Amino acid sequence: MEALPWVFSSGWASGINSYAVVLLLGLAGRFLGVDDVPQALTRTDVLVAAGVLFLLDTVADKIPYVDSVWDAVHTAIRPTIGAILGVLIAGDASTPEQAFLAVTGGTSALVSHLVKAGLRAVVNTSPEPASNIVVSTAEDVTVAGVVSVSLLNPWLAAGIAGVLLLVGLVVVLLLLGRVRKYRRERRERRARAAAGAPSTTGP
Repeated sequence: MEALPWVFSSGWASGINSYAVVLLLGLAGRFLGVDDVPQALTRTDVLVAAGVLFLLDTVADKIPYVDSVWDAVHTAIRPTIGAILGVLIAGDASTPEQAFLAVTGGTSALVSHLVKAGLRAVVNTSPEPASNIVVSTAEDVTVAGVVSVSLLNPWLAAGIAGVLLLVGLVVVLLLLGRVRKYRRERRERRARAAAGAPSTTGP
């Protein structure tokens, strides 16, 4: 299971920006001579497709509410890519090991995707678009950093991804709680205001 930490960190990153992960790994294998990168990711057609989709993701991910729609569409895509990366990284491993790594990559991608989508749902309650751009850029930089570290030290990258995943879960739960409380208080204020308003109907 030497590939386990690499699969976990790649899966986590795929849940946030799967196209960036495929592109970064492919470029590292193609031009930086990283032999551990699966050859399938270094193909020209894969790199071109990943590059185009990465650009689309970069734009859509920074537009309020469009990012949430984009996330909804990718609920199945990102975990699938995480699972595929797990199988590719497993290489010639036995079938049970390939299956285990596929599940690991897909699960870590799904959980990180849900954290990302939850955070964006909260961010979209902000009236200005700058927060979306800041959060999206921070996500892209973090994904690039974790993928880069995974090529040098998979266990360190897995540790970073694990910490970020736990922190993300806690932050999303706290923010969702605050949003629900704010909406409940707003409904109560409107109800009190409606109850105290003078009647506009005749006798």
